[in-house]
Amino acid sequence: MDELTPLSLATLDRLPATVRVPRYSRADLSAGIVHIGLGNFHRAHQAWYLHRLFDMGMCHDWAILGAGVRPGDAAMREKLLAQDCLSTLIELDPSGKSAEVTGAMIGFLPVQPDNAALIAQMADPAIRIVALTVTEGGYFIDPASGGFDSTHPDIVHDAANPDHPRTAFGAMVAALRLRRGRGDGPFTGLCCDNLQGNGAVLRQTVVSLARLSDPELADWIDAQCSFPNAMVDCIVPATGPREITLAHGFGIDDTAPVTHENFRQWVIEDDFCAGRPDWDRAGVTFTDNVHAYEAMKIRILNGGHQVIADPGELLGLTTIAQTMAHDGVRAFLHRVVRDEIAPHVAPVPGVTPLDYLDQIERRFANPEIADTTRRVAFDGSSRHPGFIVPSIRDGLRQGTPVTGLALVSALWARYCAGTREDGSVIDANDPHWTVLQNVARAAAQNPHLWLEQRQYYGDLAGHPRFADAFCDWLRRINADGVEASLAHYLRYVTA
Repeated sequence: MDELTPLSLATLDRLPATVRVPRYSRADLSAGIVHIGLGNFHRAHQAWYLHRLFDMGMCHDWAILGAGVRPGDAAMREKLLAQDCLSTLIELDPSGKSAEVTGAMIGFLPVQPDNAALIAQMADPAIRIVALTVTEGGYFIDPASGGFDSTHPDIVHDAANPDHPRTAFGAMVAALRLRRGRGDGPFTGLCCDNLQGNGAVLRQTVVSLARLSDPELADWIDAQCSFPNAMVDCIVPATGPREITLAHGFGIDDTAPVTHENFRQWVIEDDFCAGRPDWDRAGVTFTDNVHAYEAMKIRILNGGHQVIADPGELLGLTTIAQTMAHDGVRAFLHRVVRDEIAPHVAPVPGVTPLDYLDQIERRFANPEIADTTRRVAFDGSSRHPGFIVPSIRDGLRQGTPVTGLALVSALWARYCAGTREDGSVIDANDPHWTVLQNVARAAAQNPHLWLEQRQYYGDLAGHPRFADAFCDWLRRINADGVEASLAHYLRYVTA
């Protein structure tokens, strides 16, 4: 398409008729939600559900105000404000692409070191939900105990300076202090990250941080605020030149378009202390048994991503779809999930764990999704303990196989050594990359060193059934390579 239309409220009527645009007026919307962490996932997932409700003429007092607490969030703020906080969503269905412009977000708060604007907005009684997507590793969890990490420098700062916090959670505490003092009541904290029991995790972080500076406020938050558990699901690649070019193909000049698969799911506990939008009208599932849904998704989809991303990167496969086109990697995923992960996952209404495995294999193989192995492998220091280690523990406890999961862990260790099999360098891809790389390189000679990182593995180094298998796999990978190790597992290891 030769002529591009800059995305803005003023140009919506100039977009091609094939592009779905909002059917509501921005003037009819008012804010009810502050969302912290305006990445692609939020815009393709949670904001889309609200956008579709607005299209139905419903819940117009629940619009989103975007927010961020990191310096890098300021760049996203500039991009989105320049296009009136509109987003182009491009659905990548193997049968064809489609585009939709969404407008559920009506503003983006200034990104400030002391979070003053964010605190003031969350203290406004019109805000009834504060939602977050800040990554799995962003909740100040002690990996060894699962408890709150009160020693982190940012937490120490926020406890000593509660009116000038650095973190999103410190800002939430400061806003709730103002609301309590004014008699304006609580808000719901809604975690939208991939964490088991994510609402409970968010409660732990906010209440524990408040307790460090104001125990009475902490008790009030714990008693009055709600933190529903939720499961979120949609594969959303990062945005780069390819995605911007895809938007151009629809005639749209959008500096921050979002691509996503033709699937999304949101399952939430119906526990909102200050009300909520009628999200169920847009396809959200409300249930008292979120745990079963999130366990299936975190163990099989998120865990499955870790099964294939590290070997994919080591073999120079740049996208998840390419890993699924590799016979060895795809068979490895199927076997590990079938034999070592799915046995510990309960069914949900209408879906068994093996049904879900079939579904994610199709989703991962979608050739239209340019989801990179590098993105999926990022932050393994949070993702392996969260998505893989629980299945290892279940297998050890119940006497089911863990050999494939030991190979998954060995592949992560080999990945963290920092070179692919062709000798090319893997750039830093974890918040703790330097330490991980040093341990991984030492583990090439003494594999047990890797498992002695108790912050990730706890006491698993002391479980010979897993530890011995891990050490054998890491030695084999270093001696024979990734493909030969996968082939050995698939050919010779029995369930």
